[in-house]
Amino acid sequence: QNEKELQDVVKQQEEKLLQLIDKSGEAMRLKAEVSELKRLLQRAETEAKVLWEEMRGKEHQVDTAYVQERVMLRREVDKLRLLLVQKEDENVRLTDKY
Repeated sequence: QNEKELQDVVKQQEEKLLQLIDKSGEAMRLKAEVSELKRLLQRAETEAKVLWEEMRGKEHQVDTAYVQERVMLRREVDKLRLLLVQKEDENVRLTDKY
């Protein structure tokens, strides 16, 4: 009886430990993702600053169609990058699961 109870307690502790390890790994991945997002935000802010400075210097010379096309293409690239990150994260989760 006591041995059975002890085995149950040990099994429960092992399960809790495995859950903690899973949560720890998830927290590490989330921290890495936050770090990457901060880096991307900084890059985007820098690009925006450069574009605004360029636009300010050429207020009457700017080809708005060209600028709009560049903005649209940049948005599309960002969307594709996001999809890639999501797929990579999904692959990591699936790899970790199995």
